[in-house]
Amino acid sequence: MPFMSLILATVGRTAELDRLFDTLAAQDFKDFEVIVVDQNQDNRLDAHVARARSLGIQLSHLRHFPANLAAARNVGIAASCGTWVGFPDDDCWYEPSLLQTLAARANGPYAPEGVIIRWVEQGEPPVTAPSLSWHRSASFRDVPVSSITLFMQRKLFDRVGGFDARLGVGQWFGAAEETDLVLRALREGAVIACEPAARVHHAVASDRPVHTPQTMLAARCRARGTGALYAKHELSPWVIVRGLVAPVLRPVLKGAFGADLAHGCAVMLGRLDGWRDWSRRHR
Repeated sequence: MPFMSLILATVGRTAELDRLFDTLAAQDFKDFEVIVVDQNQDNRLDAHVARARSLGIQLSHLRHFPANLAAARNVGIAASCGTWVGFPDDDCWYEPSLLQTLAARANGPYAPEGVIIRWVEQGEPPVTAPSLSWHRSASFRDVPVSSITLFMQRKLFDRVGGFDARLGVGQWFGAAEETDLVLRALREGAVIACEPAARVHHAVASDRPVHTPQTMLAARCRARGTGALYAKHELSPWVIVRGLVAPVLRPVLKGAFGADLAHGCAVMLGRLDGWRDWSRRHR
């Protein structure tokens, strides 16, 4: 049984996987498996999977249709054998010491049930406290959490369930599936620690985003996920009001009344959409 199972749900990308596989093959810690959950309708990944195996990576190749990131990760979790589980994106890459640092933390005294690591390009770690708390996270002080920074004990999923497939990329509620998972774990009393010494990379756009109707629609779709969390976790009215007002208030206070304000309005409307629709359909 490997120590770590890495669940890689992927669709569309090919060459980016080779970069990730190269960094996995270069890990100081070798006791891991990779489970590729392939959501493509063709065989575009076959050569890349074969290359990863030739590098000595223990890899399983599964198929999942239709494309749904959260559901695909649940398929990978069900097939995993590791004591711990992580969720690399198909276009991220690991530093060579990442898994070794995680293993040392997991096998040390007071081992947590989950670990949040550092996303280098994002800047600072998500929190400076040694671990996340339900109180702060329910106020959106410690979350949202990116899936590429999240590692959890496999047995924790037996307790709190997997990702909610109604949330995330490709769904009407277009994000927040990993934050929902963390909130559920914290509510159940799980200890999720921060480990900034373990580092993952994922490129972020450095240029100022171009606001088009398509990007506005995408922002509204992602924001619906956050709005869904307001209703699903019955967060306080203050947190909800703050979350609805802040995206519009920030550009107004800066005197940015053009595209920035339009983007803020799209986020506000998306959160309102998600909160209202989840309350009506799923609560």
